[in-house]
Amino acid sequence: MALWGGRFKTASSDIFKEFNDSLPFDHLLVQQDIQGSIGWSKAIQQAGVLTLEEQQQMEQALLDLSAKVAAGESDILTSGAEDVHSWVEAELTTQLGDIARKLHTGRSRNDQVATDLRLWSREQVDILIDALNSCQQQLLTLAENNQEHILPGYTHLQRAQPIRFAHWCLAYIEMFKRDSSRLTDARKRMNQCPLGSGALAGTTYDIDRYELAQSLGFDGPCVNSLDAVSDRDFVLEILFAASASMMHLSRFAEDLIFFNSGEANFITLGDQVTSGSSLMPQKKNPDALELIRGKCGRVYGALQGLLVTLKGLPMAYNKDLQEDKEGLFETVGQWHSCLVMAGEVINSIEINSARCQKAAREGYANATELADYLVDKGVPFRTAHEISGQVVLYAIKQQEPIESLRLDELKQFSPLIEQDVYPVLELEYLVDKRNILGGTGKQPVSNIIAQYRHNLGTSDYLVRDAKLTDLRAISKLVDYWAAKEENLPRAEDELIKSIRDFAVIEVNGQVCGCAALYIYSTGLAEVRSLGVSINYQGKGYGKALVEHLLERAKTLALSKLLVLTRKPEFFARLGFEPGNKEHLPEKVMKDCDLCHRQDNCDETALLYNLNNGHPLAIQVTQVN
Repeated sequence: MALWGGRFKTASSDIFKEFNDSLPFDHLLVQQDIQGSIGWSKAIQQAGVLTLEEQQQMEQALLDLSAKVAAGESDILTSGAEDVHSWVEAELTTQLGDIARKLHTGRSRNDQVATDLRLWSREQVDILIDALNSCQQQLLTLAENNQEHILPGYTHLQRAQPIRFAHWCLAYIEMFKRDSSRLTDARKRMNQCPLGSGALAGTTYDIDRYELAQSLGFDGPCVNSLDAVSDRDFVLEILFAASASMMHLSRFAEDLIFFNSGEANFITLGDQVTSGSSLMPQKKNPDALELIRGKCGRVYGALQGLLVTLKGLPMAYNKDLQEDKEGLFETVGQWHSCLVMAGEVINSIEINSARCQKAAREGYANATELADYLVDKGVPFRTAHEISGQVVLYAIKQQEPIESLRLDELKQFSPLIEQDVYPVLELEYLVDKRNILGGTGKQPVSNIIAQYRHNLGTSDYLVRDAKLTDLRAISKLVDYWAAKEENLPRAEDELIKSIRDFAVIEVNGQVCGCAALYIYSTGLAEVRSLGVSINYQGKGYGKALVEHLLERAKTLALSKLLVLTRKPEFFARLGFEPGNKEHLPEKVMKDCDLCHRQDNCDETALLYNLNNGHPLAIQVTQVN
């Protein structure tokens, strides 16, 4: 079904339809289109276009459609729809009839797709930041476990000076940190809502665009309708961040391919990330790393392609912008898969310590130390540099490292060389002499590892009771996880009234998690609306929030604590025991009787007894 057929006398040709339709790729935006449509239905209801009953019917139908898509029960690609927007509207019309035809009032596909793409991009940025942080964690563990290993450092692919292997690991952590910061910055700029901009000039309906933006988790609305519908800077920023990061991954891959080669043999890659040859049985090829290196070009191509597409576009929307998606979708997928594979490679690495040390000694890397030794004896640096170079020539001729030369051999180049030169020429001395911040010495490397472990591991955080100024952050968290059906949606006015029920996790001044303690009249309380931002998962923040609420419940002399959850194992680790929600009439009457999943509930009830500080022992009943 096309959304624009009224003005046309004949249908599109099959050739044009195939050429024009975007459903084969923009179907990836279906959940974002549904999310945006729910937000728009609320906005036009407040503007008087929909009655409250119509809006509620529409929202429920959209939620049902979202669940159907998530369960893989929809035939989007075989529907014959022009794009994801027309498919969603067609499905909604099938369910609701003429009510669904009101949804597009005041909205254009131009501001709709711009909103969908920002919502999708925002979700993917959070996933990518998490993957980059995971890579940093894995490199940090590799560095932490291999601080003693020394190998040659290179310039011009020639052995230069010895470095700790951990120092090499930390260099790539620095690169991935920059990649993550670029995405964080891009996320801030993209988190503005285009919806309400119409085709290009705004809408005539009285839409509260600030409230609309907030309902979709944006920081605010785009303030110029022309720019809002035609802007794809946020896509370019993701593609540039991807290109820079893939360049880092490619360099990382190239280093490890060389380190793993028979010529270097500094490391051994695990069987799980290598493959063999169909002809040569002795081969063990670093295919994972070569593919990471190879995929870099495809990401560069997507960036260049979109830059060329955008450079000549007049204001405002043009169909050329349909070409923004395929390159973005593929890039995000390739980048994420490369980060995951890089982590697999990191976890498989074994250091060949003896070979690393031998290579570090063979490269005459201690020639600089010999020159510095002579400078300490009063020789001008240029003269010392020349003497050290002559020693290197002699050592090469003798096929010996400098530290293996006898003292009389060294003295022929300078009478100032004494027995005390030998400790200076030792490998560990060369490395640990560079004991300055940023250097490869043992102490600075150890300090940076400890700093990274703090930053990437257990960051400083604050658990506290919520304040009214936290409302926006709490609303975003609740809406996000409600859209994922991990908790119930809460209207903003309900959140305002219950703000004293909430606790939040604050990291570096930013609220990144929340949970509420709702108290019933019988001494029972419920843990509700527990959610932690995607980028802050896996750090124990959810546990800290629940423990904070447990302490509050004890202070209030409550008797029991309840939770309904799809993740019972998480709460079980905190001392909650399986329960039966049918034994809790106040809960059933308050919420469950109103829930559309009442007859098909997939949540498990768990209880915590606060009277004696131990879990409540009750009959275990399967919750359906």
